[in-house]
Amino acid sequence: MSNILINRKFSRATGVRLLTRISVLAALSLFAGTAAHAEYAVMRSGARFHITGYEVSGPMIRLHLVGGAVEVAADEILRFEPEELFKAEPAKPTVQISGPYAELIRVAAAKYSLDPLLLANVMAAESNFNPRAVSRKNAQGLMQLMPETSSRLMVKNPFDPAQNIDAGAAYLKQMLNRFEGNVELALAAYNAGPDRVVQYGGIPPFRETQDYVRRITTRVNQGTSPSVIPAGTPNVQFSAPKKSPQSKP
Repeated sequence: MSNILINRKFSRATGVRLLTRISVLAALSLFAGTAAHAEYAVMRSGARFHITGYEVSGPMIRLHLVGGAVEVAADEILRFEPEELFKAEPAKPTVQISGPYAELIRVAAAKYSLDPLLLANVMAAESNFNPRAVSRKNAQGLMQLMPETSSRLMVKNPFDPAQNIDAGAAYLKQMLNRFEGNVELALAAYNAGPDRVVQYGGIPPFRETQDYVRRITTRVNQGTSPSVIPAGTPNVQFSAPKKSPQSKP
């Protein structure tokens, strides 16, 4: 950095202000070589220059801009402000859905702007990928649609995988919209019905629903793509045997 010289013809007051500002500039310049971001030079006129660096030379400051440089009197610079740069969050790795109905899951997830991993894990919890699954409450197919839900979503054959997955994805999206994107509440609503979620002001105090929400969110957060669980596997429950009625969104 060049030597800083104060011109004696300046008034004492001007000299004090200039020394103060140049001292600040000198302190800031210590970081100029290593800073990973640019700064703003704020002028007394109100103008703001987006700078990539600066040099102090006597009563003048040389501001380096993108594509050039400009010299201004140090006394005209009100202050320097760092440019706020936020470290980008690392992108969540994309989990490739494999296993049964992977392509239908990807298509439905894209259609309704859903995480395909979420949709796949809901299907696994609902029916263990069994397209002929029927619960005691008559929930049907891969996504365990109640007959009134199938009717409302214009499903002609709830045992057809493509129709069932599309309707299940549409219903899950409705629950996400209703509960403002809260995945846990949307899952609770899918399992127990949205009216119960509203009634209890959150996840209903039903062990089945709480286990359902916890199991799915854990697998999604871990990036686990589900697969068919062999029949007779201990300590595994699906929603189909005790499916709660789906209510209108």
